[in-house]
Amino acid sequence: MSVLASSMAVASSMTGVTCDGTAVHGRFESAAGGGTYQAVTFDAKAVPEGSRVVVLESTHGDGTRIELRLHGLQPDRTFGAHVHQKPCGTKPADSGAHYQDVVDPKQPSSDPEYANPDNEVWLDFTTDGRGNGSATSSVDFFFRAGEARSVVIHEHATETGPGHAGMAGARLACVNVPFE
Repeated sequence: MSVLASSMAVASSMTGVTCDGTAVHGRFESAAGGGTYQAVTFDAKAVPEGSRVVVLESTHGDGTRIELRLHGLQPDRTFGAHVHQKPCGTKPADSGAHYQDVVDPKQPSSDPEYANPDNEVWLDFTTDGRGNGSATSSVDFFFRAGEARSVVIHEHATETGPGHAGMAGARLACVNVPFE
């Protein structure tokens, strides 16, 4: 059991609320090396090798909470971030599409009815002058087993308009997360 999961189990025993969770800590490595890493960067200027990431997932009776913490990225910049369907690979597209609770029958999804922060996990953030940033998203759904495998850091904040909903530019980095 992870430290996060065990601390949630203790807290839930005191409150009567059942919570489970996942915690991932990683350092971004270059995807160009072709190895298998916890976290990969495709853009070393925006997400330098060695910069750090933490993803915390907790589930409770009402849904899922995801927290993203990053250290050492490009300072004073806004990024988009989303939970994706597949694990990270050596190419940005390897992580597949955004995870959606109700899947848009037309992919890639850009319909605001499906591509929105209630149906997907959006974790947009802005880094401070030291390149640190964080975001939290709470949704009223649970991930389907094996269908949410990573968090992808994108080029800019997530768009919301018709035909562009859910888009956040190029995929700059990815972290593998075994969501429950």
